[in-house]
Amino acid sequence: MKVLIATAVYYPMINGVAVFSHNLAMGLVSRGHEVVVICPSRTGKNYTKIVDGVKECRLKSIQAKIYPDQIHDVPAKKKLFGKEMPHLFYKHSFRVSVFPRKEIRKIMDEFKPDVVHVQVSDPIGLSVVSYARKTGVPVVTTEHNQPEVLTEPLKMPKLVKKPVDAMLSAYFYNRQSKSDFVTMPTQQAIENLILSRNKEFNVPVAAVSNGVDLSNFKPGKVSDEIYKKYNIKKNVPTVVYVGRVDPEKKVGSIVDAFHIVLEKIPEAQLVIVGDGVDRLRIENVVKKLGIDNSVRILGRVLQPDLYELYRVGDLFATASEIETQGIVLIEAAASGLPLIAVNAGAVSEVCITDKNGFLCEPGNTKEIAEGMIKILSDKELQKRFSKASAEIASEHDLEKTIDKFLNIYQRVIKKATE
Repeated sequence: MKVLIATAVYYPMINGVAVFSHNLAMGLVSRGHEVVVICPSRTGKNYTKIVDGVKECRLKSIQAKIYPDQIHDVPAKKKLFGKEMPHLFYKHSFRVSVFPRKEIRKIMDEFKPDVVHVQVSDPIGLSVVSYARKTGVPVVTTEHNQPEVLTEPLKMPKLVKKPVDAMLSAYFYNRQSKSDFVTMPTQQAIENLILSRNKEFNVPVAAVSNGVDLSNFKPGKVSDEIYKKYNIKKNVPTVVYVGRVDPEKKVGSIVDAFHIVLEKIPEAQLVIVGDGVDRLRIENVVKKLGIDNSVRILGRVLQPDLYELYRVGDLFATASEIETQGIVLIEAAASGLPLIAVNAGAVSEVCITDKNGFLCEPGNTKEIAEGMIKILSDKELQKRFSKASAEIASEHDLEKTIDKFLNIYQRVIKKATE
């Protein structure tokens, strides 16, 4: 099968869509299929290269300097008269392809895909769908976003945010209606975006997990080298967060909750793995709270170290309210960690209160702290939650995800040829 994947973000960027797109491409190639990924160039100029059997067609791109590229470290803020100034732009910034139609037509004419799988409603995704429609190529789309994922970081007033969310929801709905098959990571996401509108939706839709490679994310011991390399304490109660350190991820809430935890469990430590525009603020908060000896902020870490860094924890915690599923939650569960999360987005399908962790009310720092203390203080509870996490994660095996998408591809290809 010849599969074309269109995405606005791709490896080595680190976010949910980029990781999923990369995992999907690699999984399809491992099954013997031919895969082309269309995504923005990292240099500005278009180029093509083959990485681990996947053909990456990188399109001309420009910098969106207001946001970092999630590849390079976020630089320190410049100071003026001793005060930190906000970042107005980033040297290593997010890249977007604005007018990709001509490049896309050429790639698709040469590749002649059997099916296209579109990840994001950016100019690349829209152009691929448009040309696929003209050439009779079936289209599968995966909607990874919910309106609040885009509007929450902008800190809009509620009077503005509500109509903007409604417009984005209508846009996402309309985009999906032009597909031959629609998937979303969770049933809750489908409910929020499609079923809640009480309108007839004439395109097949299914919940298909983003999936994780369970051969890499699994319970196990951590090598001494990892503890030494990252200056992490051994044999102390440990909370782990992995993910972007951006304002919408609310890592500050985890830090505030951990500060409360230290009153009850003073030997505990918090390990934060990730980078982002909020990292420097979080570091300053840690210093002001006087807990810098108990908190390790490691920045961006890639595999294989990442696999082991999950396992240094006794639990995984996140306060993000914008997850459509949360790949890091599945990775943490697969690594055998109890989970602390907030009851927002679609995380309730991975984190289940009193089964493998606790779902807390959004913004309730005290409740998050209480959940951490319960788990860190009770070894038997840790074991029970750990076992349940691994069982829940088994339903999100990447191999099962690949199977489901191959069945969907075959279904739409068959219908297109009837």
